[in-house]
Amino acid sequence: MHRNASRGPRAQEETCVYQVLRRASQAATLVCLWGAHPVLAGTPEPAPVAPPIVSEDLRSSGEAGPTLAWMQFCDQQPQECSIDSSEPDTIPLTDGTWASLQEVNTHVNRTIVAVPDQDHWGVIDRWDYPDDGLGDCEDIQLLKRKHLVERGLPQRAMRMTVVIDELGAGHAVLRVRTDRGDVILDNKRDAVLPWQQTGYVYVKGEGADGKAWVWFGDRIAPTATAAR
Repeated sequence: MHRNASRGPRAQEETCVYQVLRRASQAATLVCLWGAHPVLAGTPEPAPVAPPIVSEDLRSSGEAGPTLAWMQFCDQQPQECSIDSSEPDTIPLTDGTWASLQEVNTHVNRTIVAVPDQDHWGVIDRWDYPDDGLGDCEDIQLLKRKHLVERGLPQRAMRMTVVIDELGAGHAVLRVRTDRGDVILDNKRDAVLPWQQTGYVYVKGEGADGKAWVWFGDRIAPTATAAR
């Protein structure tokens, strides 16, 4: 990933976070492996039966460069990276939508066997659909978005997002923008949670207004702050 040192303190902060992500890349694949397989993950936690009350959106603080693997994925699957401005960028979190989010998250988590990219594809990082039943964390989230689009949810409101998890490792989640705030679909848990309850540090993710990604480097979930 390329950085421009002339961009000032934010660029330096972003570089620091990405250095953490690079150092944690091997651990991140292991976290994805343990989080996605129901046997390894242990007893799934029960999901709330009603939509959560979310106090705020996850707000960006500038543009960020996408990962190289994402750009390569876009070359192969351009429909995944295009923005349809006629679609809403947030969705009403109705009972029906909440049920769909929970069903898809749980189904994919229990269907796809997590395998590190190096073992699966023979490369360190690759984003793709897990069509063979195997995939890393980002592949699993891409499949969830595909299923949710097939159920009628707007792709523009569902954004791939890079975080640092509770172990300090790089991880990918699916962020769904709703009228009650952003909620997170994750292969490390079956429960769909408001972003504040995940314990993650939010680094960057897809924007909703174009192909550029946006920077979340200063957004730490309150539970992550409390744990430090």
